[in-house]
Amino acid sequence: MSDRHVNVSNTENLRKYMTLDQRGKVQAEYIWIDAASNVRSKTKTLSKAVKSVDELPEWNFDGSSTGQAPGDNSDVYLRPVAIYPDPFRLGDNILVLCETWDSDGTPNKYNYRHEAARLMEAHAKEEFWFGLEQEYTLLDSDNWPYGWPKNGFPGSQGPYYCGVGSGKVYCRDIVEAHYRACLYAGINISGINAEVMPSQWEYQVGPCTGIEMGDQLWLSRFLLYRVAEEFGVRISFDPKPIKGDWNGAGLHTNVSFNATRAEGGMKAIEASMKKLEARHFEHIAVYGEGNEERLTGRHETGSIDKFSYGVADRGGSIRIPRQVAKDGKGYFEDRRPASNADPYQITGIIVETLCGGV
Repeated sequence: MSDRHVNVSNTENLRKYMTLDQRGKVQAEYIWIDAASNVRSKTKTLSKAVKSVDELPEWNFDGSSTGQAPGDNSDVYLRPVAIYPDPFRLGDNILVLCETWDSDGTPNKYNYRHEAARLMEAHAKEEFWFGLEQEYTLLDSDNWPYGWPKNGFPGSQGPYYCGVGSGKVYCRDIVEAHYRACLYAGINISGINAEVMPSQWEYQVGPCTGIEMGDQLWLSRFLLYRVAEEFGVRISFDPKPIKGDWNGAGLHTNVSFNATRAEGGMKAIEASMKKLEARHFEHIAVYGEGNEERLTGRHETGSIDKFSYGVADRGGSIRIPRQVAKDGKGYFEDRRPASNADPYQITGIIVETLCGGV
């Protein structure tokens, strides 16, 4: 399945080489996030299989080519923080998620993980659980939603959400391939569904505890890009890829901690709403680029200028699920983050707002 104008990697030809003996060597794909919240990666050969990040060497890259360092001091260092089985190379080969550090021993300006991890560790006793719902859009070589009429639009929204059948869903092969790749890599992917706008999909990651949420979400994005690359289709995390009367794309963030999950947890949820309201605009500032086009108060969103919450309200900033209200405990859903937001910044500021900084 590919647009005939796209150069697609010839996977069948590649496959015969992927079965060759590696002579005991291991390929480690070092992955990091650049200045524009894109994933980058490069491969290092290891002399043997490894079981933990402690066995992996630090590496570096040219930060002037990724917007992370000036040309006259361009070395940025990669410090491994998590490893995952590689669903593309298989065997003992691994994917290595890294933090970026400057030569003076300080976190790179765009290393948002470091501060989030400090917050998570400082408030570990609260046992934060997160679940993120990643929406995205699949585009063809003309940057138009895949399967849409050229220079035109499909029928209005309605039949596409959780749709089945030709003309209702597009690129299910990519979605299924990504799902399986995530499962193989050990990502806690909990489901998928076609979204309201045709050629838009969602997958959910979680529940994950603390910093693991950001790690797994970023790794799942890397896998999505890599899978789509083989099909010649582009992935967009733009929160409003098509202007007009079409749904945007978000990164709805489900949150709970000890007090909200305990008996009488609704009191803790209500107290959290007051804290979140007081810092609404600080959250909006790190909840993704272009979010003002999505948070209009229409298309199942709240207004970017106003904090609101309610039970089962998909038009609010925060939705409290009806079952949670019935049980009197559980979690809440922050519907403000855009699909392109950084999960480290999202989860970090939520912990900071509800528990204080460090």
